Amino acid sequence: MSATLLNDNIAPTQMNQNRTALVHEWLTDWGGSESVLAEISRCFLRPDLFALIDFLPGEARARINHGRLTTTFIQSLPFARSHFWYYLGLMPLAVESLDLRDYELIVSSNHAVAKGVLTNAEQLHLSYVHSPMRYAWDLHHEYLADYGIDRGLRGWLARLMFHRLRHWDRQTASNVDLYIANSHNVARRIWRTYRRRAWVIPPPADLDRFSIAAAKDDYYVVVSRLVSYKRVDLIVRAFGLMPEQKLLVIGDGPELDNLKKMSGTNIEFLGRRQDGEVAEYLARAKALVFAANEDFGITPVEAQAAGTPVVAYGQGGALETVIDATRSANGTGVFFTRQTPDALSETIHLHEHTLAAISPEDCRRNAQRFSAQLFHERFTSLRDRACTAWEYTRQRPGSFESAVFDE
Repeated sequence: MSATLLNDNIAPTQMNQNRTALVHEWLTDWGGSESVLAEISRCFLRPDLFALIDFLPGEARARINHGRLTTTFIQSLPFARSHFWYYLGLMPLAVESLDLRDYELIVSSNHAVAKGVLTNAEQLHLSYVHSPMRYAWDLHHEYLADYGIDRGLRGWLARLMFHRLRHWDRQTASNVDLYIANSHNVARRIWRTYRRRAWVIPPPADLDRFSIAAAKDDYYVVVSRLVSYKRVDLIVRAFGLMPEQKLLVIGDGPELDNLKKMSGTNIEFLGRRQDGEVAEYLARAKALVFAANEDFGITPVEAQAAGTPVVAYGQGGALETVIDATRSANGTGVFFTRQTPDALSETIHLHEHTLAAISPEDCRRNAQRFSAQLFHERFTSLRDRACTAWEYTRQRPGSFESAVFDE
């Protein structure tokens, strides 16, 4: 397909504005995927919104530009608000129950089951993937251990459920016409899991929340949900080897009590804080410490938006958001290469002067690559490109994806 044809402003633009459905898994707390959903919604004229459940406070949901909101039968099940995870085995059935027959363009926001909505041959389905279902694939064993269902009869039942979820997840991969990944890291995982190519559009960061502080304080900071795969335990143990260094931990979660038990007097747990407080703590920190192997990881971007460098585990999304100061004059952080307390403490000892020399302006400049404005421009451009390619290839089965990627 020629570049001229792909740039033609033809009928599909009308299609995606007026008959668009957004599909999201669950609306409970406001997090990174909800921020992406909100930004995607602004690329359309009040699209209808579908979700398995909706328990968002009104002021939070108002941040999403949507028309009619539809949920599934899980909304009415006992304890759906507080324990919706118990219904994970029912979620494929629930998402397939959503009736999307009236829509020409469907955009799913997926990290679990949203991509599995049923579509027909006349509908274009774009799926923005935050991650393939990590608890069924990459984090399967960690998830079982975290929830205490890795042994006995409960363990066998859980493994059977996830076995079926993996089959369903792969079978529904073909429901999607075009995958959009939040990072090259996730694009590789999409290929490994589904054998499908993905267009990469990084998620938006709310850069306006952050500003550079006039001076730094003498502490490192962690901002994270306190769950096992975030590896905050590794950070706490590393700072146990550095009693002269102060660490502030912002966030809460099931690991909190265990982390407190293993921490020394140089580590302070601040719990969950308001956005403005988090921004201030980030701006005044010597560095953010980030030990997870994340799909993308928005927190390192936010730290850099506040002018603060990052000490990160050198795998996953951090490699796409942090510039290595040991290799670049405009670096924004340093990496440790082994996910161990010793490796992290050694990295901080070796590179404390490197971190102090990193320019806050360089950090802020790097974070601007992930602005909401750029996300909007990239997403709307791909949307129009995909819709035009869809119109052009409707009579040529199998050629759509090639038309988008290989004009």
